[in-house]
Amino acid sequence: EADEFNDIYGLEVIEIPTNRAMVRIDDDDEVYRTAEEKYRAIVKLIRECRERNQPILVGTTSIAKSETLAELLTKEKVPHQVLNARYHEQEAFIIAQAGVPGAVTIATNMAGRGTDILLGRGVAEKGGLAVVSTEPAASFRVDRQLFGRAARQGDPGTAQMRTDRAMGSSS
Repeated sequence: EADEFNDIYGLEVIEIPTNRAMVRIDDDDEVYRTAEEKYRAIVKLIRECRERNQPILVGTTSIAKSETLAELLTKEKVPHQVLNARYHEQEAFIIAQAGVPGAVTIATNMAGRGTDILLGRGVAEKGGLAVVSTEPAASFRVDRQLFGRAARQGDPGTAQMRTDRAMGSSS
């Protein structure tokens, strides 16, 4: 990312060590044949997280895709919050609640920056915040920012990319 920051902003980057070791588990990417299969798998993962009371943050690359996933969850009667440009006035509140037990938050990849996701009581024991991206962003840096929402300050968490063949893989 240092080259990207230098190219875009003309700034050099220095590395600052973390306060606590990062313990996030980066799961292997999953690639599905179709978008429909991918979304079914993501809804299944969301249900599994809710059953164990683990919060999940699902990153999408557009408002339309976040709303498509929200419609699927509504049909399945899965409570969730949507964070995209249409709901920007509620951004800090929605993202601040993303770490409570069983929370489901769907967000465009850049949404919620600047507000920490604090884990609710008992969430660390459930595996921390699960973060899933529905497809690679236009920039690897954006994907890393999304995945960085999990496992802040030594908290546990997981991150995974789930995409379909039409989109390709992030690797």
